[in-house]
Amino acid sequence: AAIPPVTLSALAILALAALLAAGWAAPALADIYMYRDSKGVMHFTNTPTSPQYRVFIRSAPAYRFRSTTRYDDLIDDAARRHGVDFSLLKAVIQAESGFDHRAVSRKGAQGLMQIMPENFEFLNLQDPFDPAQNIMAGAQYLRLLINRYNGQLVLSLAAYNAGPTAVDRYRQIPPIPETQDYVEKVLRFYRHYQSQN
Repeated sequence: AAIPPVTLSALAILALAALLAAGWAAPALADIYMYRDSKGVMHFTNTPTSPQYRVFIRSAPAYRFRSTTRYDDLIDDAARRHGVDFSLLKAVIQAESGFDHRAVSRKGAQGLMQIMPENFEFLNLQDPFDPAQNIMAGAQYLRLLINRYNGQLVLSLAAYNAGPTAVDRYRQIPPIPETQDYVEKVLRFYRHYQSQN
């Protein structure tokens, strides 16, 4: 449902911005638009009715958490074998494929952990669509990255997404919006799954 335009005081604006920044919002998120009229009054809505409105607060992307336990035994095995946190592996799978073991990206990454074909041989991956093989290979690769970046999780995740060459070049998360969003998304999923255990 559309929010009718409202007029708010400066104090109310700060309170609204604080609540939205803290994650308080209705289940259906939408951008909040604002315009200031000739009397200096600020008007807010989520459904602008004139070109005078400008985006005031852009809503955060909605992240869906799947409550699947279908692959938990396989994730647990791979986590133990490669010394990677169970919740982290599950978060990477959620971000990479949404738990779709048949997923194929535009760039050709395949399976639950979206492994690129050029890494199959290196990771001893015979069938990228076999959940057990894919999770084991993805966990192995993630462990290698965690070791390479001395346990720096943010850099390890950035390298999982953009490749180690890009991370090595910038010595931080590369200035690639997709990679920056990916790291944020995985960390959000990671916190969610940690809270479930």
